[in-house]
Amino acid sequence: MPNYNAITKSIALPDGRTITLETGKLAKQADGSVVVRLGDAMLLATVVSQPSQREGVDFLPLSVDYQEKFGSAGKIPGSFQRREGRLSDYEILVSRLVDRILRPMFPKDYHYEVQVMISLISADKDVQPDALAALAASAALSISDIPFAGPISEVRVARIDGKLQINPKTADIARADIDLIVGATMDSVAMVEGEMSEVSEEEMVAAIAAGHEAIKDQIRVQGELATAVEKAAVKREYPKYDENEELKQRIQEGVYQQAYEVARSGNANKEGRKKGFGEVKKAFLETLLAEQPELDMKMFSRYYGSAEKKAIRDMMIKERVRLDGRQLEEIRPIWSEVNYLPGAHGSAVFTRGETQSLTTVTLGTKLDEQIIDSAMFSGYSKFMLHYNFPAFSTGEVKPSRGPGRREIGHGNLALRSLKKVLPAEEENPYTIRIVSDILESNGSSSMATVCAGSLALMDAGIKVKSAVAGIAMGLVQDKDTKEYAVLSDILGDEDHLGDMDFKVTGTEKGITACQMDIKIQNLSFDILTKALHQARAGRLHILGEMAKTISAPAADLKPHTPRSHKMLIDKEYIGAVIGPGGKVIQQIQKDTNATVIIEEKDEKGHVSIFASNQPDMEAAIGRIRAIAAQPEVGETYKGKVRSIQPYGAFVEIMPGKDGLLHISEVGHERLNSLEGVLEVGQEIDVKLLDIDKKTGKYRLSRKALLPKPERTAAENGAA
Repeated sequence: MPNYNAITKSIALPDGRTITLETGKLAKQADGSVVVRLGDAMLLATVVSQPSQREGVDFLPLSVDYQEKFGSAGKIPGSFQRREGRLSDYEILVSRLVDRILRPMFPKDYHYEVQVMISLISADKDVQPDALAALAASAALSISDIPFAGPISEVRVARIDGKLQINPKTADIARADIDLIVGATMDSVAMVEGEMSEVSEEEMVAAIAAGHEAIKDQIRVQGELATAVEKAAVKREYPKYDENEELKQRIQEGVYQQAYEVARSGNANKEGRKKGFGEVKKAFLETLLAEQPELDMKMFSRYYGSAEKKAIRDMMIKERVRLDGRQLEEIRPIWSEVNYLPGAHGSAVFTRGETQSLTTVTLGTKLDEQIIDSAMFSGYSKFMLHYNFPAFSTGEVKPSRGPGRREIGHGNLALRSLKKVLPAEEENPYTIRIVSDILESNGSSSMATVCAGSLALMDAGIKVKSAVAGIAMGLVQDKDTKEYAVLSDILGDEDHLGDMDFKVTGTEKGITACQMDIKIQNLSFDILTKALHQARAGRLHILGEMAKTISAPAADLKPHTPRSHKMLIDKEYIGAVIGPGGKVIQQIQKDTNATVIIEEKDEKGHVSIFASNQPDMEAAIGRIRAIAAQPEVGETYKGKVRSIQPYGAFVEIMPGKDGLLHISEVGHERLNSLEGVLEVGQEIDVKLLDIDKKTGKYRLSRKALLPKPERTAAENGAA
C-alpha cells in the first residue's frame, strides 16, 4: 500500500472547471508542498525555510523560482545540452509575479532564508500556468509552519467578447482586450499586472474587482486545506527584534521635527535631500552617543529610519507637497530629443526630472526574429524590448552581470505598453528591437523607457497608431486617520517610503498596460479609481510634452535603414527561386546585396526582400520575377537559344522556361535548315503565340516581330 495520506480540496471556477489542491503525496520533506491541478495542468510548489539565520542578515532572503519542465508537455529542450537550464525570461516574469505578492506577507523581523520553488510538471494547452503559480506557492506556505500572513492568490482576468472571465482558456486569451493578473488577500488587492487595448479607467477597475471576488474563494479553500494539516496549526518561533521603547521615543522626539523640515524644504536635488537628512541623523547621533556610549547602532538605525519615514509621510499628507517641492499631481520637468544617434535606425532621449533614458530602435529582417523554445510555446517573436540599468545611473559602483530580474520585468512592462500600437503584422515586415539604457535614475525609469521607446519608434518611421506614455503613481496613507495623498510621477524615495507603486501606460484613448504593487491592507477601490484618473491627467500632460518633439511617425525611414518589399509567387515556383541547396537564392543575394526570405503560407510563396538602397531592391525583385513570373500570350521576350533541332529551335524566354520556335516561325522566308541562321547561345526577341492547355508547352514566333518583306513587281503581276 502507498505510504501517504493525501489531503485534497477543490475550487470551482465560474465556467464549471475545477482547481484541486493536494498535499501529502509529493515532496514530503519540504516544509510545505502542494500540487495544484486544472485540467491536465499540474504545478508542484514547495517551500523550505532555513532553521537558522545567517550572521548580519537584516532582511528577508526570499527566493522564488518558477520553472517549466519540458517533459510536462512531451517535449525535449532545444538547447545544446538538451536539458532545462537557467530560467527563461518568461519563467523569471512568472517568478516575479509570485515574489511581489508573497514578500510583504512575511513578518518584517523574519530574516530566515526562504525558498519557494514552483514547477510545471504537467502541461495543458488550454491552461495558462502563470495564473496558478501564486495559488500553489501560497497553499504550500499555508500548510507549513513558516510564519506567513496569508493566504493570498492570483487569477487571470480577461475580457473576451465583452465579458470578464476568470482564468480563461489559452485560445480565448488572444481575443481579449483586457488581460490582467490580479493578486490579493481576502481583504485587499495587493498586485496587478497586465495589458489592455486602450481601455478606460472604470473598465480596468471593474476587471480588478472581478478578480478579487474570485480570489476570495481560492483563499477560503486554502484555509480549509491548512486546517486539515496538523503541521500548519502552530507556526515556528523565532527571535524577535529587541525593543527599547524609551530609546524609540527619544529618537522620535529628537529628530522628527528636523526631518519634517528637511522634507518640507522642497529640495529638488536627490543628493541635496540625502545630505540634509544625513546631517540631521549625524547631529542627533553625536548627542545620543554622548549620553549613551554603549548605544546599539542597529537599533538606532532602525528607530531613526522609522522616525524619518514618519516625518516625510506626515509632511506630504499635511502639507500636500512633495519631497522635491512639487504639488501632489505635478509632473517633473520633461525634455526629449529624437534622432540623437545618427547611426541608429531610430533613437530618442527622454528625461523627466532626474530620470533619463537613451533608447534605440533597430529594424531587422525575419532572420533576426527571436527564437522562443519553452514547454508551453515554440515559435518566433519579431518585437523585442531590452531594458538596461547600469550602476552609474544612480552614482554607484557595481559589477555588470547582465540583466537581472528587475531589468527583465521592467523591459516586459514597456514591451506590453508599446506592442498595442504597433502596425499589424502584414503591414510591418520588420523585426523590431528596442533597447533602453537608463543613464540617470530617480524613480519611474520603466516609464521613461515607455516614453523614449514611443519617441524612437516614431523617429524610425514605424507607423504606430499613437504615441504611448507612462507614469508611476504613489500613495501615502495614515493608517490611523485614513488620510492619504496620491502622488503623480513618484521619485525613488517616494516609492521606497510610500504604500503603492502603480505604473500605468497608455495613449490619449486609454490604458495599454499596468503594474501595481501595494504594501498596505484594505486599499479601497475609491483610492484606486482616484489614482487611475490622476494617472490619466498626468499621462495626457506627458503626451503633450512628447508631441512638442515629434507628434507623428517620420514620413520615411532613415536613409541607412533597410528597405523592404513583399511579393507573392505561386507555390510551384518556391523551389525554383530557392534552387538546389539554396544555390539560386544565395546567388541572387550575392549579386544584388539584398536579403531574400521565402515562406510558404496559404498555398502561396510569401517573399520578403530587404535592401539598403532602391537599385539593389529593384535588381532583386527583377530576378525573382524573372523566375516566378508566368509567361503571357502576346508578350514579347528576349530569349536565348538553348538548342537547335531540324524542325526548329528551343528558346529560353524565362529562367527554366523554354519554348519551341518552329522553323516556319523563324522568318518570313522558307527555310530548310537553321544552319547559319541561329546559333546556340544567341539572344533573340520572340513573341509568345500560344500555351498548350494540356501540356503547358510554349509556341514562339520570331517572324511575328519582323516586318513583312515588300512584294516584287513580278510577284505582284503573278498575283
